[in-house]
Amino acid sequence: MDLSRNEIKGTLLADSGFQLAYEPALNLSWNQLEGPIPSFLSKASTLDLSNNKLSKVDSFLCSTNVSNLNFLDLSSNQLSEELPNCWKHFEHLVFLDLSSNKFSGNIPTTMSSLSSIETLKLDNNRFAGELPSSLKNCTNLRVFDLESNELSGPIPKWLGVGVSNLAILILRSNHFNGSMPSQLCHLTSIQVLDLSMNNISGSIPKCLNNLTTLAEKGSSHLTIWHSYTSQRESTETHTSSSDAFYDDEVSIMWKGIFAKYKSTLGLLKSIDFSSNRLTGEIPSAITDLVGLVSLNLSRNNLTGQITPNIGKLQSLDSLDISRNQIHCAIPTSLARIDRLAYLDLSYNNLSGEIPTSTQLQGFDPSVYAGNSQLCGLPLKKICDPKGTGQPNVSSNQEDHDELKTQDFYISLGLGFSVGFWGVCGSLIFKKSWRYAYYNFLNASNDWLYVKVALIRRN
Repeated sequence: MDLSRNEIKGTLLADSGFQLAYEPALNLSWNQLEGPIPSFLSKASTLDLSNNKLSKVDSFLCSTNVSNLNFLDLSSNQLSEELPNCWKHFEHLVFLDLSSNKFSGNIPTTMSSLSSIETLKLDNNRFAGELPSSLKNCTNLRVFDLESNELSGPIPKWLGVGVSNLAILILRSNHFNGSMPSQLCHLTSIQVLDLSMNNISGSIPKCLNNLTTLAEKGSSHLTIWHSYTSQRESTETHTSSSDAFYDDEVSIMWKGIFAKYKSTLGLLKSIDFSSNRLTGEIPSAITDLVGLVSLNLSRNNLTGQITPNIGKLQSLDSLDISRNQIHCAIPTSLARIDRLAYLDLSYNNLSGEIPTSTQLQGFDPSVYAGNSQLCGLPLKKICDPKGTGQPNVSSNQEDHDELKTQDFYISLGLGFSVGFWGVCGSLIFKKSWRYAYYNFLNASNDWLYVKVALIRRN
């Protein structure tokens, strides 16, 4: 039953006559339903109540003993307060989306009972505290999105051990701290790893080349899709089953803006560690991830140089290493990444000449801003013609010392005016000086004439 995208208003009441005799797929999304979610809806096999104005979920979750729900979407409602700890009866749930609500408090420990769960979206809420370790029992989890909450504590090691089949892990914009656990390198199926905008410190693990899916170019699927078997009662004594499918959709920071990906999510391979407190060098192992499409390490305290083998990442479409403390020259191999459409190396300590290529010279100069020792196109700084790779000092002053150039011409004009009127003015207004000056000129002329005449005679 699909009643989505209408203007259905009001509340759904248990005694309204709207009863479920069996386990249907029910879609009431994109309406204007209000109030609590009635308990009888837990008898559905698929339930989509997203994008409404529903406000309470307690009776729906906690009044049932058994539920055969496979798919539950309650996103973009007005559900608030703490999420009830009533998940033991939803062991058949494969997809759960509670995003964009106002849930607060800790994530319920009974969510570990979701043994069949493959997609769990809790993003854009107010969940706090640490991730419960019991979630490591959700071994089938493929998509885990916790973006924009108030979660804290270290990133759990069990994420790389208990739920090692993860394809998408988004912990963006929380309060996670401590170092990045090396166990994350066990996520061999990971395609999107987003730990940005936290308080993570320490160095980037050197074992990233173990992320084998990111080390493979391309993808055989445009989407990340899931299939599950839905059990439905057809009579009092018989049950029927059918296969159902859904495609995952996530919001990802892409080239500086948020974008939703669904139909092409399977092609996206991304690492985002930006806006943390990471230190140390960029590990050379990262260049083994030749399938990477997006790499963002910006706004950290990374040092060292850009690894010389960066050119191995031939699939890169977006690279952002800005606002770190990276030094040395830009590797020439970077110029060989033909697909690079977005680049930001600004505000580091890079030096030398920008490698020559159609790609790198085609970017806006702001891409290289804040690196005072960089030279070459597209910057206005011309490199030293002696081949030292350093900016030409004289050209640098001509291009960027406009105030001094202007002062020079002002001083020149004033000096000329003072000198001219100091001499000529005195001759005009002082008759005796004028006569003496002209007599001096005449005497000098006569002396010079006689001198030349004598030289010619001799």
